[in-house]
Amino acid sequence: MVKILAVGGGSGGHVTPVVAVFRELQKTGDHELRFWCDKKFGTSARGIFAKFDETIPVELITAGKLRRYHGKSLSFHLHPSILLPNLRDGFKVVVGFFQSLFKLIAWRPDVIFIKGGYVCLPVGYAARLLRIPLVLHDSDAHPGLTNRLLSPFAKAIGTGAPLEYYNYPPEKASYVGIPVAPEFRPYSEAERQKLKAKLGFDSNKPLVVVTGGGLGARRINSAILAIREDLLAEASVFLISGNLQYEEILKQAGERSGWRLQAFVHNGMAEVLAAADIVVTRAGATTLLELAALHKPTVIIPNGRLTGGHQLKNAKVYQDALAALIVSEDELDKDDQILARKIIGVLKSQKILKGLGDNFGKFAKPDAAKDMVKIILTTIRRQGRRR
Repeated sequence: MVKILAVGGGSGGHVTPVVAVFRELQKTGDHELRFWCDKKFGTSARGIFAKFDETIPVELITAGKLRRYHGKSLSFHLHPSILLPNLRDGFKVVVGFFQSLFKLIAWRPDVIFIKGGYVCLPVGYAARLLRIPLVLHDSDAHPGLTNRLLSPFAKAIGTGAPLEYYNYPPEKASYVGIPVAPEFRPYSEAERQKLKAKLGFDSNKPLVVVTGGGLGARRINSAILAIREDLLAEASVFLISGNLQYEEILKQAGERSGWRLQAFVHNGMAEVLAAADIVVTRAGATTLLELAALHKPTVIIPNGRLTGGHQLKNAKVYQDALAALIVSEDELDKDDQILARKIIGVLKSQKILKGLGDNFGKFAKPDAAKDMVKIILTTIRRQGRRR
C-alpha cells in the first residue's frame, strides 16, 4: 500500500486543498493517507477532515514561525515584542524537527505533500535527512519562506498562479492552480435565487457577502459597519465577521432587514459564496481560487502587512487581468465611502458584473486536484524505479 503524508499550516487555506487532493487520491487506488499540521490549528483541521473522512489521522507537530512584517524596518523587528517570540519559536522549530524525524522513522511515507505554512519546515528537513521525496504546492503568487527553503530539495512543485510569478526551476514546476472542492463551480441564476432564499434573503435582491477568514478582519468589519445603511439601500448584506469580533459587532449592529451576521460558516461556504452577487474578501490564495471557480465578481482588500506582502502580490495577479476590483487599506483610511461606491457601482452595472466574473473565471483550474495527484503519483513511481 502506498503511504502518502500531507503537511500544511492547518488553516482552511491549507487544509481544504489537501482534502481535495486526498479525495482524488482515493479514486486512484488504496492509499494510506495522513495529515500533519501545527498545534495551533489542530482543532479546525480535525473538524474539516472529520467531514471528509474521519478515518484519516490528523497529527500535530510543534512548529514556530518567523514574524516578518511587510514594509517595517529592522529596528521594528528587533523590538522585544517581536524578537523574543521569534527566538522562542526558533527553539520550537528544533523541537519540531526531532519530533518529525522520530515520527517519520516510525511511519515512513513514500512521499510527502508539502502544502505550505511554517509547520512544513521541520518536517521537510527531517524528510530530507531520511531521503523521503517532497512534492510542494505553493498557493500564493509570492512563495512563502518555508517553500523557498524546501524547494531545492523538492522533486516537483505545483503552483497556484502562473509560473511567471515564481522563481522555481521550470523543469520541476507546473502551474496547476489550487485544488478546490467540486461544489465550487459556476451556478445558474435560478440556483442562486434558491440559495439566497435558503439563506433567508430576498431572492430578487442583490446579495453582498463579506468575509475576512476564520478569525475575521477587523479593518473590513469596521468598513462594512460604516457603510451598512448605504449598502442595505441597494442590497442584502451577509457579514461573516470571524470569531474574534463577532460579539462586539453583534452588539453594535443589532437586527436589520436584509442584514445577517455570522461568526463563521462551518458548512456550506460554497453555497454562501455562490449565492452572492459580489463578494468582499481578503487576498488569501485559496479563497480567491474558490471565487474564481465560482466566476464570482469580487472586491479584494489585501492585508498589506503580512509576510513578504504576499496578499498584495496575490491581488495584483487578478488586478492585472481585470478580474477583480482592489481597494487598499490606505484608501479605506483616506475615504471611508470608497468601498460603498465600488460595491454599489458594480451592482448597478450588469456589464461590469459579468466582465469581472468572466475574467476571474479564466483563472479557475477545475482539474487542479487531479493534476496535483498525477504529480504526486509520478514522483512515487520515479522514486520506486531509482531504488
